[in-house]
Amino acid sequence: MTTRHAADRAPRAFSASGRTPGITPGNAPEEIGTTVYDVGRDLRRDVADARLPLDLDGAGDAEEARKRLLNQLDEHLLPRLKELSSPAVVVIAGSTGAGKSTLYNSLLGEEVSTAGVLRPTTREPVFAYNPLDVDVLVHSPTTAMSRVVEHDGVPRGTALLDAPDLDSLLAENRSTAAQLLEAADLWLFVTTAARYGDALPWVALGQAMERGASVAMVLNRVPQHNLTTIRGDLLARLREHGMEGVPLFVIPDVGPHEGMLDRATVAPIARWLTMLAGPDRSRAVIVRTLKGSLAALPAWVTGIADAVQEQVEAAEVLRETIDRALPDAEASARRAVASGVVAGGSVASRWAQLAGAEKIDRVKVRHGQARSTRRRGRSREVALEPLLEEVRAAATRTLVAAGVTADDALRAALSGPSAPPGGPAFAPEHGDPVREAAREQAAATQVHEWVAVADRAVEALRGVDEPGIAPQETAETRRAEAAVKAFGTTGLAALLLTAAAGSDDAARLVHSLLGDAGDASVTTLTSDLADRAAVVVAREALDLHDRLDIPALAPDAAVGLRLRLAELRRLS
Repeated sequence: MTTRHAADRAPRAFSASGRTPGITPGNAPEEIGTTVYDVGRDLRRDVADARLPLDLDGAGDAEEARKRLLNQLDEHLLPRLKELSSPAVVVIAGSTGAGKSTLYNSLLGEEVSTAGVLRPTTREPVFAYNPLDVDVLVHSPTTAMSRVVEHDGVPRGTALLDAPDLDSLLAENRSTAAQLLEAADLWLFVTTAARYGDALPWVALGQAMERGASVAMVLNRVPQHNLTTIRGDLLARLREHGMEGVPLFVIPDVGPHEGMLDRATVAPIARWLTMLAGPDRSRAVIVRTLKGSLAALPAWVTGIADAVQEQVEAAEVLRETIDRALPDAEASARRAVASGVVAGGSVASRWAQLAGAEKIDRVKVRHGQARSTRRRGRSREVALEPLLEEVRAAATRTLVAAGVTADDALRAALSGPSAPPGGPAFAPEHGDPVREAAREQAAATQVHEWVAVADRAVEALRGVDEPGIAPQETAETRRAEAAVKAFGTTGLAALLLTAAAGSDDAARLVHSLLGDAGDASVTTLTSDLADRAAVVVAREALDLHDRLDIPALAPDAAVGLRLRLAELRRLS
């Protein structure tokens, strides 16, 4: 266990010139969270998601450019970015008992590699990488001979490898360590105050320098009272071997110790690794290697982003055009209902037949109430059923005609002489069977609901607010009950609907039966049918709006590509 304050145990980094190598706690750069590969991968996703659904001038060329860019990314750029973005392998090597596994675990912040007093402890190499690098991790002989683990403690763009002892008693371990060092991008050589003078560290460091690998040395377990002397001696030896640029990290002796070192103790080493092997380094290498390919991307992406934005703006104009085309059609539909067109033709003929043969309009009314037997009332109710069906059919035809008028208005606005860009191809096709079937269904549904409103109106006139609850008797409810007795519930609803459709004869009969309350119900039903005609008109534009209300035409459709463009420009 250690008894010293963490600040007293923090390692110190030196170069052989006696100066600290560039990284200190005060000026360490932040790790860049987005690699060049991330930019390329995100660009590929956004380009693949981009859609140009409107038939605008230049949209075809932009679509071809989009496909060519996808091919360029898939066939050339992304594979090269993946290769160049593969994490830099940092091998933590050293002699037996130097404490490299303890240092390895301390850098990760977790016991990942076995550390202890029994030798050798590192029998199996441990290869740890950041989970965010999984897409760019290249499987190699190094990973094949190691236990591979994902760990958030590894700096992005880095893979930490705990190698067997270079001077292991086992020949197999020594051979594995040598192979791993050959594959390393960076060496972090761990030795101790007692063994830094041995030949092994200097042979290993010399081989690394010959290969051009980046190297740093960790001098572990340095007694506090000898720290200045030992450090000076080691720096002198580094200069003698031509290694004055090699960073040196000194970890003071903490005495008997179990488990990992404090995070503050290894923080300078972690910062050095991040600076040397993290995304910042990868970014510089990749940008230099793929300068030509990357330089061509901004103009390419700009063209596609501009085309997407043109689609967005054209969609907004189309929405406005659609909305402007409907008010006149709606007003026309309301006028048609108000003019009594529903009550003409077949409805008028049916009424004349009923008035002549059934004498529907000759019911006796005394003191404001109809006089009739229930048997005669049931007969009239049956006789009025064909009239109800004629009104239903006529109302449906009127609403369908309103929808057709709206459809024609939309087509004229979108494909006429003043049509907006993309309008002609977007306009509804004349006689489209799908739209016609949907229109007829919508009209039938609205009329069915209108008839249901009439049924409820009859109940309201009778004072029936809720089924099963006896109505409160008034002069109006007595008139309504007498009318129901004379025509039946369905028959009275048919009279209300016929009057609401525009039949003056039916309206006069309703007034004689129900008075002002009947007139109010007729007015309400007429207004309700007009509203339903307006609904049918409005729904003609629904599928057009649905075709426009898609992600590809949303106001922010080009934002993703603009962000990728900004990232690409930051690379140059």
